[in-house]
Amino acid sequence: MAGRKLLTGPDEQPLRIGALPGDLAWTPIGTLDGIPAWAAEVTDPESLPGRWRSWRGLAAELPVPRTDLAGRALAVVTWRRTHRWCGACRAELADVPGETARRCPDCALTVFVPLSVAVLTAITRPGPAGGADELLLVRHAQGPTGLWALVAGFVEAGESLEAAVHREVAEEVGLTLRRPVYVDSQPWALSGPGTLLAGFTAEVTDPAAEPLADGTELTEARWFPADALPAELPPAYSLSRWLIDAVAARR
Repeated sequence: MAGRKLLTGPDEQPLRIGALPGDLAWTPIGTLDGIPAWAAEVTDPESLPGRWRSWRGLAAELPVPRTDLAGRALAVVTWRRTHRWCGACRAELADVPGETARRCPDCALTVFVPLSVAVLTAITRPGPAGGADELLLVRHAQGPTGLWALVAGFVEAGESLEAAVHREVAEEVGLTLRRPVYVDSQPWALSGPGTLLAGFTAEVTDPAAEPLADGTELTEARWFPADALPAELPPAYSLSRWLIDAVAARR
């Protein structure tokens, strides 16, 4: 990889190590179809054969096992580059054999790949006169601002996933929820290396309550009938879209 780009070969297949320079610092990142997979960072990307792709582009075209591995490559290689020195005594860290970790030879501080967890929630309420349930969709002030997406945010230290759901929803749209129900999770390389998304569904406690976008994180917040959702939705490979589609399918 080079920066946030990943190198692929013909038909977007991973390249064999033998086809690349032998002086790269290879890092194990798991397996693909039972074959060990390795990643390395290069400084002269134009000199290598193949095609440089963003994780977003790969995720839109390739199956989950390959995109998850690509995301792990981004996380691990970036972590190795940015965690070279001990944060306690400033000695150079050494790799821990058999683990994705680095340890200080002087003070024994051990550093693992950091993981940031974000929650996102498909919030619903009963539709009017027995009609389809309504789904709350929002537009964010940053990122892909044209999409209608879900309320989301990062989990804070000492906070459970469910508590983060309640806090983010209260902060961003001013609503209260019944107990959130966990649905699925997804590694997500677009929000930075080491991000894990946790998806929930939840109903509002007061079906008559209207959302109020906070004006900082969000620019708009609206209820949509589950059978009449807008076209500007998150991409099909995202957990956000999986949750939206699940709500639409149960109508």
